[in-house]
Amino acid sequence: MLRRLVLATALATGLAGASVGASSAVPLPELPPLPLLSPPDSLTVTVSGSGIPEADGSWKLTCDGRVGGDHPAAERACERLEGFARAGENPFAPVPADRMCTQLYGGPVTAQVTGTWQGRRIDARFSRSNGCEIDRWENAEPLLPSVRA
Repeated sequence: MLRRLVLATALATGLAGASVGASSAVPLPELPPLPLLSPPDSLTVTVSGSGIPEADGSWKLTCDGRVGGDHPAAERACERLEGFARAGENPFAPVPADRMCTQLYGGPVTAQVTGTWQGRRIDARFSRSNGCEIDRWENAEPLLPSVRA
């Protein structure tokens, strides 16, 4: 086994050296590096149960150098998401299970955000079921609508 490995390595090294010697007479043009492509930030935000007609609904948002979609606060939402990205924060991370939260109820409103952000797939749910979730919701505004009572 060891003998085969040594022979294979010697053969590969010899062939690599031979090909370098043979191709050194004709230089190959240098190619520019390929850009790393990641999908644009593209999210769907769906809100229900707020009791505020203009806050409930489903909207698309794209933030890829140009703001797009039908989100009612698209420009501000993209700016907020860019701020999270610059700070290295993930606004879609759930509240840790071991976090102590006040038992303050912010209403039955819920939101789901799906799509792609910073090259990652997003499927996040938001509510206002306790103090931690209320804080998380308000931190994500204006991506999520303001539904304060």
